[in-house]
Amino acid sequence: MSKQEKTSKSGHYISGHENILITGGAGYLGSVLVQKLMESKKSARLSYHDPHYEAKMETPSYYKWKKVTVYDSLMYKQTPLTNYCYRGDFEFVQGDVRDHLKLKPLIEEADVIIPLAAIVGFPACEADKELATQINKEQIDFIIKHMKPSCKVVYPNTNSGYGVGETGVYCTEETPLKPISHYGKTKCAAEREVISHGHVALRLATVFGVSPRMRLDLLVNDFTYKAYKDGYLVLFEWHFNRNFIHVQDVALAFIFAIQNYSFMRGSAYNVGLSDANMTKLELTYKIKEHFPGMSIQCDAIGKDPDKRDYIVSNEKLEKLGWRPRYTLGDGIRELKKCFTILGPSLNQYTNL
Repeated sequence: MSKQEKTSKSGHYISGHENILITGGAGYLGSVLVQKLMESKKSARLSYHDPHYEAKMETPSYYKWKKVTVYDSLMYKQTPLTNYCYRGDFEFVQGDVRDHLKLKPLIEEADVIIPLAAIVGFPACEADKELATQINKEQIDFIIKHMKPSCKVVYPNTNSGYGVGETGVYCTEETPLKPISHYGKTKCAAEREVISHGHVALRLATVFGVSPRMRLDLLVNDFTYKAYKDGYLVLFEWHFNRNFIHVQDVALAFIFAIQNYSFMRGSAYNVGLSDANMTKLELTYKIKEHFPGMSIQCDAIGKDPDKRDYIVSNEKLEKLGWRPRYTLGDGIRELKKCFTILGPSLNQYTNL
């Protein structure tokens, strides 16, 4: 343990002064993660379960990182991080993760790397499979090859890797990954690389909620927007199950993983709302609670090419003491307010 690292009385690892590199850090998740990191430098309260004790413990922890560097191509012309330009502990480098000459020195300097840069979702990956492989998988190979031995990696995978689950059977971290799409296959291949080198992977449920860099191509965000704009929803494969998680909670899960790295390393963890394993139809009725006048129609008009139909157990991470702070209802309420501000024409908030 270095001079900069500390341990609490219970044996809990508390990070020292670390340089954090976030690729793709100006995106939907990254912009919220940067916000949370900026807040956590002042104070953070971490709830966790120490394996040496029976009871869950809550220990104050101040995550005293040294610098956050965001590396992003700004391919969607987004500018969500301008609020932090005044801070000396924030750096932004515009670049593509395939530009190894520019990226390599940032990797070599980093103590923590969170590789969020990705071609996300079925349509975008199918449109250019070679690009998706380069960004989603080969970026990780390059990071692993050139980072210093003490560097920590916390990698975001997706529940899509579970493919089609068994009816009534929860997918755990021990469930074999069976990705169907090129997106899922590249993400799972990258996760294997990360885990094989002793790092941490977070398998994220379908994310929802407001972000400085909004996205509408996410199920809850999409359905809520259509309820707001059109007043009705037409569902296909309405019986398919998903798990969901607020983008704020995902950001907090990454910070939790960094702070609990010594406990969590070498493994994957599902990150989702345990009370939000539900069908698309059940989700729609949750949204209808906030838009009472909306109508719902179920029709066999399409298919999910990624075949996402599963229920997920988040028990492994919860046993460490992590808990989500935001409910599905919280997210729908904030999305409704957000769409009222942004208005009905939001075509720019996609990943295509």
